[in-house]
Amino acid sequence: MRRFTRKEPAHFVEGIIDGVVATPLAAHADDRGWLVELFRRDELAADDAPAMAYVSQTEPGAARGPHEHAEQTDLFVFLGDGRWRLFFWDIRADSPTWGRRQRIDVGVGQRLRVAVPPGVVHAYRNTGTEPAWVFNAANRLYAGEGRTSTVDEIRHENRADSPYQLD
Repeated sequence: MRRFTRKEPAHFVEGIIDGVVATPLAAHADDRGWLVELFRRDELAADDAPAMAYVSQTEPGAARGPHEHAEQTDLFVFLGDGRWRLFFWDIRADSPTWGRRQRIDVGVGQRLRVAVPPGVVHAYRNTGTEPAWVFNAANRLYAGEGRTSTVDEIRHENRADSPYQLD
């Protein structure tokens, strides 16, 4: 079980965050359409192997997050016709990239897998004009086995003093 020490900086500096891994995904196309491998066991750390998966639809202009997890790694896949802006803030006190903020834009037709480790606050916004889908294969079960545990999620959307701004 991974643990991190949480520490919010006074301000964030733009830059790449250690442990946030964005991987372009190749489409294998033929006259029937295309196929994309979302993840492979041999491409992920053993601790990051998915325990569950879900698909969510996000309306144009809507955002999900910012939030963070104490133990969970999210493995997001952005596919299809959506446009996205992804946001990450590193508040892991022991991280070499503590205090950094990273943004990634995903355009129509791009296919991107993004692993987000525990302790990295994250959010995304649909910047397109159509509803768009996101696939997530988290390495922890939501609310644990049988949905009987506390949800591993610290939400920041409604904090009046939130330093996690989606701009």
